[in-house]
Amino acid sequence: MFGIELTVPFLIFLPRRPRLLACILFIALELGIAFTGNYTFFNFLTIALCVLLLDDEYLRRLIPRRWRPRLEAPSATRVPSRVFPFVFAIVASIIIVITSVQLLAMFGPRRQWWTPVVKLYTAVAPFRTINSYGLFAVMTTTRPEIIVEGSNDARQWRPYQFKHKPGDLRKPPGFVAPHQPRLDWQMWFAALGNYRQNRWFVDFSQRLLEGSPEVLALIEDPSTTNGPPKYIRAVLYNYKFTTPAERKQTGAWWKREPKGIYLPALTLAGEGTNRFLTVPQPSR
Repeated sequence: MFGIELTVPFLIFLPRRPRLLACILFIALELGIAFTGNYTFFNFLTIALCVLLLDDEYLRRLIPRRWRPRLEAPSATRVPSRVFPFVFAIVASIIIVITSVQLLAMFGPRRQWWTPVVKLYTAVAPFRTINSYGLFAVMTTTRPEIIVEGSNDARQWRPYQFKHKPGDLRKPPGFVAPHQPRLDWQMWFAALGNYRQNRWFVDFSQRLLEGSPEVLALIEDPSTTNGPPKYIRAVLYNYKFTTPAERKQTGAWWKREPKGIYLPALTLAGEGTNRFLTVPQPSR
């Protein structure tokens, strides 16, 4: 991975054969990642970008022979060659300036930028074509997981089981790529913060209390009580894989350590459309 990502990109700027080699190596890396991890469809998006490294001659070989005549386009009027260096110089200058600003802002001290540079960056930022990008720019070293629980008496709690994310300690990790389970995916990000930073999680909890069929369909085991629960809460755990010896002895794929309450116990108050979430008072 380091060899391909750190050295092969330079082949992009060389003639057609080095570019073909770069395309093959990039695709091989992306397929290796796709077959060994749940990165949904991101690897296939990267593979699609690799097609741009192939010229017409290579692409023609990938197309069935009977379709090739239909793809032959009439020759277009040639643009004077002196236009290309001029356009290339303008585009290259913009890219160099903006990427330099991004790198200095990322690794350098805070500073006041020249106003025209800031305006240029602001103008091109909405196009998302010259921006800093990292699917996982910062990797976490722990795996916090939110366990949502329902109850009718605020004493006995039963967890909801999700389709893909860790929950049941005996459930092995599933392989879902290229599918992206949006709810399970967002639960992972929500666990890195708190519920105040993830307003959608409070709305999600409210839908569980209301017994929303659309929301319950996203969960593997949506029944924690006989019908929608009266109370709901979320507990945060730190999950780790068990060792082979532990898995053989207990049958568990995961072990976990409680980290505290993520969302305090909530219930619904009011009727009709004005139903507000409230924290139940402890019984005396």
